Amino acid sequence: MISDDSDRFNPRDPKPADAGKPSKSAKRREARQLATQALYQWHMAKASLNEIEAQFRVDNDFSDVDGAYFREILHGVPASRTEIDTALKPCLDLAIEELDPVELAVLRLSTWELLKRVDVPYRVVINEGIELAKVFGSTDGHKFVNGVLDKLAPRLREAEVKAFKR
Repeated sequence: MISDDSDRFNPRDPKPADAGKPSKSAKRREARQLATQALYQWHMAKASLNEIEAQFRVDNDFSDVDGAYFREILHGVPASRTEIDTALKPCLDLAIEELDPVELAVLRLSTWELLKRVDVPYRVVINEGIELAKVFGSTDGHKFVNGVLDKLAPRLREAEVKAFKR
């Protein structure tokens, strides 16, 4: 049988126009990372969201960031904080006030995505939350975040989780 090698790399072919540019998912990952830091700052300093956003846009290179998604998260999480915290509480062994602020920022961001961004698969939300906790959280913070999100996803995305587990 002859294989179709049409999708193989050919060094003589010109580079695609988007070669070397970050993918949409990479840009979103960068947006989530910056948003986690911004949400932490918002939680700790109680500064205005517009001031935090302006500061982050000045202090960071947004060329590889989905800036619109960063803004949506940064403004969406605080706007939905009551709904987010209400959804989180049954999945926590601690009071919200007792959580590590970094892990709280990650959990709020991930919960917001589960609630408001149904276009993002729940498994992506969980994975991104774990990765954020690995980057910014305490030594075992990612395990805690994973446990909470594993409990939360079936509550918020029941049909999607059931469909995946079939």
